[in-house]
Amino acid sequence: MTRRMTWLLAVACGVAVGNVYFPQALTPLVAAGLGIPAGGAALVVTAAQIGYACGIFLLVPLGDRVPYRPLIAALFTATGSGLAVAGFAPSFGPLFAAGVAVGVATVIAPIIGPMVAGMVSPENRGVASGTMLAGSIGGMLLARTAGGVLGEWLDWRAPYLVASGLAFVMAVALWRALPATEPHTRQPYPSLLLEPLRLLRDEPELRRSCGYQAMVFGAFSAVWGSVALLLTGPRYGYGAQAVGLLALVNLVTMAATPVAGRIVDRRGPDPVNLVCMLAVAGSAGVLAFGGAGGVAGLVGLVLGTLLLDVAMQCGSVANSIRMYDLSDTHRGRLNTAYMTCAYIGGAVGSWLGVQAFVRFGWYGVCGLVALMATIALVGHIVRKAPLTTPS
Repeated sequence: MTRRMTWLLAVACGVAVGNVYFPQALTPLVAAGLGIPAGGAALVVTAAQIGYACGIFLLVPLGDRVPYRPLIAALFTATGSGLAVAGFAPSFGPLFAAGVAVGVATVIAPIIGPMVAGMVSPENRGVASGTMLAGSIGGMLLARTAGGVLGEWLDWRAPYLVASGLAFVMAVALWRALPATEPHTRQPYPSLLLEPLRLLRDEPELRRSCGYQAMVFGAFSAVWGSVALLLTGPRYGYGAQAVGLLALVNLVTMAATPVAGRIVDRRGPDPVNLVCMLAVAGSAGVLAFGGAGGVAGLVGLVLGTLLLDVAMQCGSVANSIRMYDLSDTHRGRLNTAYMTCAYIGGAVGSWLGVQAFVRFGWYGVCGLVALMATIALVGHIVRKAPLTTPS
């Protein structure tokens, strides 16, 4: 793991993860462009997250079965193709289907994470994982910003086509740069798919990480799945690029995750989880000021989303390291279980966030964030889960 390879892989994580998030800034533009209600257009975001959860379950286990270089290059190629189809979609139906397909294929970051964890020493695993997550965060935030700006200047289709080109570039770059590797297992594919379910059944520490991340990521997705409706609605009246600019403020999160990784390396994941859950709960109160509109509302949105993003991502570092430490040979399958649960939580949170906004306004979204954070916090406080190792 040279420094050049580390940063190339971090960029690859960002490019891949960004494909799930840039549609969040496009909801009003898709609605206007295709002549559908804003609530219906928001399903484009849910489509990508549903596809991502399915892709994690179906494809990430192959990281233990297939050499990394051909697997990652093939997934980037498939992602680029799906994004091109989405960019030329004539109506909502094909766009939704292409969004699901892109979500399924763009599961490169959950494959790179276990690969990197196996390429570094255990005492540096937290920092390395934090760096990969920082790349994912950068892609997530920059994708929202670029998606909003490109969509506002050109058309809602432009971000899809630009993202398609980036995916093809990464496919070529990683095919050339990644070393040859040997798979960890020769299990048949059906058996490989069932393994994450067995691990979830047998590993209480894995279930704990999955539960924490599903709740916190659900709260995160509830906010980012509905904030475009707030900013472009009558309270603020901004364009789609405002969502991207709000996301750009949270680039500071990229610096926080490697620090969280160092703390986890020294003190373990539990203290980091506790602080992060409390911070997510606190972010709901700060975000509530955003419902007032005006300058004070914008300040509340900036500070609240910043606190939420930092807490969610740092908690993800803690949950990932707890999960990776369970086994040296099962990391792809462990990550499959973990990420599937996380993105199911994200998809549910995104849908609930839109429903809460439509029925109760922005304060309903903030109440949902507080509720999901409280569920995770109560589970953490009352937990009684012994640490075990996969058989």
